[in-house]
Amino acid sequence: MSDAVVGLSRYLLTIFAIFYTFHCYVVFIFKSEEERTPFYVIQNILMVMTHVLGFYVLSERSGNTDLLFICAFQEVMFFAVLILYRMLYPEASRLITNNICFLLSISFVILTRLSYSRSIRQFVVVVISLILTLVIPFVISRLEYLLKKYTLYYGVAGVLILLAMMTLGTVTNGSKITLSIGGVTFQPSEFVKVLFVFFLAGMLSDESFIDEETGRPDRNRIIATVLISALHILILVMCKDLGAAMIFFVVALFTIYAALKKPLILAGGAAAFGLSAFAGYRLFSHVRVRVAAWRDPFADIEGKGYQLSQSLFAIGTGSWAGMGLLMGSPDKIPVVEADFIFSAISEEMGCLFALCLILICLSNFLMFMNISMSIGDEYFRVISLGLAVNYGFQVFLTIGGVTKFIPLTGVTLPLLSFGGTSVMSTLIMFAIIQGLYIIKKGS
Repeated sequence: MSDAVVGLSRYLLTIFAIFYTFHCYVVFIFKSEEERTPFYVIQNILMVMTHVLGFYVLSERSGNTDLLFICAFQEVMFFAVLILYRMLYPEASRLITNNICFLLSISFVILTRLSYSRSIRQFVVVVISLILTLVIPFVISRLEYLLKKYTLYYGVAGVLILLAMMTLGTVTNGSKITLSIGGVTFQPSEFVKVLFVFFLAGMLSDESFIDEETGRPDRNRIIATVLISALHILILVMCKDLGAAMIFFVVALFTIYAALKKPLILAGGAAAFGLSAFAGYRLFSHVRVRVAAWRDPFADIEGKGYQLSQSLFAIGTGSWAGMGLLMGSPDKIPVVEADFIFSAISEEMGCLFALCLILICLSNFLMFMNISMSIGDEYFRVISLGLAVNYGFQVFLTIGGVTKFIPLTGVTLPLLSFGGTSVMSTLIMFAIIQGLYIIKKGS
């Protein structure tokens, strides 16, 4: 029986993922939470079955029964999150909470398969992050006046943090992206992304944004917003963290466009993006290497094209149902736990499973955008939009890079990739969205 379950696991995991994804979208048909509740319960069951089956297969194939105890601890954490959100925030989105737990459960499974020690580290960071972010929905939904009060401070703090990273940070893979304080190493730009969204929201939605005499947006306020945004991006470029710089640029572009509603802004932004990309190609050697690898990774398969070619091999080898956990060779891909986690999932869990993860991420993005379009307060509308663009564009950059759709940018896949700072900042963003969802339902 055990051998049969392990042998069929790759098909069962795919079926579970398909049904879970289906319920991510079927809930949009119903308006009331009472009608949606049975679908949320089914999602919870599918999440548990997927997580437990994944660890069961890893335990059976590796012969390490301790993995089942780790699985049990993680299940306790997931149930605690689901129950606490229902108790503390009954108006919060259960779909968002379910998606967080499901994506984290897949992350734990694949990280345990790739690196047991890193999986444990990620689990510890996730537990701490979930505890810390539990208060955020309350702050967002109850202390709006306090959030708006410090708009300029968000921008100044973001610049100062990035400057500290530029001057005191350490170089990782050619980019100065990490900072160590008290023995703890983290990526400051991950947290600055959140501050940056709050800065933009305050600048572009404040009452003083519209000139009372002309009825038009205050030109000086727009210039200040653009200059401070450009300063964030410039510092990231100087640190050679071009992936983060692209995210900041796109977030600023779309939030400013949403505030001014002028198509010329998008056209100008597209032109500026093109010129910046060309300048980056000419100025930075690692960008030229990535572009060359993107154009033809097999031309130098043992050199600059090795990482991307191995990613494509992994995705192709996995086919629709995958090789099965511990049956592939995802560890041949450099930095597979972080930038190339999607490739590892595709190889061992299958392209159908990976496609389901994309659709789940898309459902998160749609929820973010739905809140932005339906919430009454302009300040919160811009925050939701900024977080939606931030999240959606980062998912696009990661998956687009490992599938050779676009050149590699070196950003992580939210909630799935290894990286303590990344997962913590993502959970902060999701907690903020939960607070906005509570405001939306109460309005």
